[in-house]
Amino acid sequence: MYRIREVDGHDDEVADTLADLHRLTFFNGASLPEFDWGYWWLAFHETIPVAFAGVVPSTRAFNAGYFCRVGVLRKHCGHTLQLRLMRALERRARRTGWSSIVSDTTDNLVSANNFIRAGYRLYQPHYPWAWPNTLYWRKSIK
Repeated sequence: MYRIREVDGHDDEVADTLADLHRLTFFNGASLPEFDWGYWWLAFHETIPVAFAGVVPSTRAFNAGYFCRVGVLRKHCGHTLQLRLMRALERRARRTGWSSIVSDTTDNLVSANNFIRAGYRLYQPHYPWAWPNTLYWRKSIK
């Protein structure tokens, strides 16, 4: 029913699709990422893109990827797409040679629960990078 595919964020058409999905899932709640940096995935329902995720080199944790974005169109929530996208980016992170993935959630219980289901654990970074109520996540992928 759903297919996950790694995509090239340098491709203008792909970047436009990622940007459209970002706007439809984050509205104006988060700045648009640079899709030509890091690794990106799309989830398709038949031929229609319905979800996306990205990981970039972490600037806050040694030898780690930063799971910077995931968005699923509301109509397609509840089909484990976020978890499947997490697994795809973890495979890429291992091939890249990173030892862990870090990320964060703020006021998003669904995403926090998906991090727990995927084996991520809460941690406190030495230099927190987000809001006072942000939860920070880390998973070893060696």
